[in-house]
Amino acid sequence: MSEAPSTTPVCYRHPDTETLLSCSRCEKPICPKCMNDAVVGYQCPDCVKDGRRSQRRALNAFGGSRVAGQAAYAVRTIIGINVLVMVASVILGGPRAIAGAGGFFGLLGSGTPVTEAGEVIGWASYPDGSVHGIADGEWYRLVTAMFLHYGVVHLLLNMALLLQIGTYLESRFGPARFLAVYFLAGIGGNVACYLFQAPNQPSAGASTATFGLIIAIIIVNRRLMLDTSSLVPLLITNLLFTFGIPQISKAGHLGGLAVGAAVTAVLAYSRLPHRTAKQVIGCVVLLATLIALSVWRTYDILP
Repeated sequence: MSEAPSTTPVCYRHPDTETLLSCSRCEKPICPKCMNDAVVGYQCPDCVKDGRRSQRRALNAFGGSRVAGQAAYAVRTIIGINVLVMVASVILGGPRAIAGAGGFFGLLGSGTPVTEAGEVIGWASYPDGSVHGIADGEWYRLVTAMFLHYGVVHLLLNMALLLQIGTYLESRFGPARFLAVYFLAGIGGNVACYLFQAPNQPSAGASTATFGLIIAIIIVNRRLMLDTSSLVPLLITNLLFTFGIPQISKAGHLGGLAVGAAVTAVLAYSRLPHRTAKQVIGCVVLLATLIALSVWRTYDILP
């Protein structure tokens, strides 16, 4: 005796599974393994994927990714890099790289082979007869100096400020725009050191970048019409430290402050349409200006 073939639909992804369910969007039959809850009924995996693809990405007020900014990936990565560089500096420089070498009430550490290799220095002749410095072609120092610190206290002060202010700014800007502020301010401060300090005077630290973040948070909050009364004392306090404590790079802090303000203004006040293009062009112009100033300083130093 023969049986009539089943007329029950089968899941389009599992042909051996009969089902009476169907996608509320495309009406294809789906089994319980494939169904996804929807506002009305269920949807198949393909329709869910298409819906996610067509969903508009959540942006913040300045055009960055809101979700990625709230995760603070950039701030965490920068702090991690600084800590790892400090560990390498202590390993190669010994205990005095941590603290007790003088400066800032004796709490700063000494220079190490790591700091000597990456700190900002214009041009200097070393005891072994070698010559080093930005003017000698070591342009990377304008970037690497942001990740170097003279001792753990120096590191902790900068990282605490970065964690506090940077997390807030990254949530407002998104990772890409936050990194633009951080690196342009840091490079700007290091370029200021190169321009205004003696060629053989070294300097390093993330404070060139963090000073840019201090002015950035004030500009951002003013742009968003938020209260800034608690932030101005923070800026004033850091300026008092800059001018009141010896061995702090005034040029580096003020340079980071100025460039941080400029790049933040570009990002915060660029408007639609083509907001992202305007922001990119503004940042590129600032970077080109810093490069041009560094080239001029190089020709001024070299005999």
